[in-house]
Amino acid sequence: MKTDFELKNNILEELSWLPNIDETQIGVTVNNGIATLTGIVSDLPKKIAIEDAIKSLSGVKAVAEAIKVKYGSSDKQSDIEIAKAAINALEWNASVPSEDIIVKVEDGRIYLTGELEWPHQKSFAKRTTEHLYGVKEVVNNIHLKPKATPHNVEHLIQKAFKRSANIDAKNIKVAVNNQTLTLSGTVHSIKEKDDAEIAAYNAPGINNVINQLQVDYYPMYL
Repeated sequence: MKTDFELKNNILEELSWLPNIDETQIGVTVNNGIATLTGIVSDLPKKIAIEDAIKSLSGVKAVAEAIKVKYGSSDKQSDIEIAKAAINALEWNASVPSEDIIVKVEDGRIYLTGELEWPHQKSFAKRTTEHLYGVKEVVNNIHLKPKATPHNVEHLIQKAFKRSANIDAKNIKVAVNNQTLTLSGTVHSIKEKDDAEIAAYNAPGINNVINQLQVDYYPMYL
């Protein structure tokens, strides 16, 4: 088990490797495996890159991320400009039925609502808009349409986990109640926890995933 001091050093080293990131502008504290990140970055993609990198580190149980996006005075976009750019980007993305998505922008934050058929469409909608210029944050409140749940969905999910090179299936338990799937057990990193949730959302008939997986670091060779 890594100590908080070791985890903090790992995080600082990882930040120094990220391109276009000034690690001196990011504050890091670690308490019982929970990493808290503070500071300011110049755009949302940098904030996302930092969060994704830290989630991939072994031993980090959770990330409390308080990094703020602050654009320069000459770089600011109005909410109307951001909304127009978001709508245009969604219309150009063939993977997203833009006519079913409502875009609202307040103070540089995009709020997505509506109802879609598949989890990957919801994910693509967020990814399409969060890299737009001037965006501080994307809040994805899109709902998924109810679908019938096959009787063997738990077996299908376990098979999907075993096919994935990024998920260690042996310590993950799956329970299904109607269209809600609950994940419990342990994984090695936050990234693995997130990957398991994505895989679960892609199961046929699943509209909601309760992710109760715990990050429990231990060497893979044990």
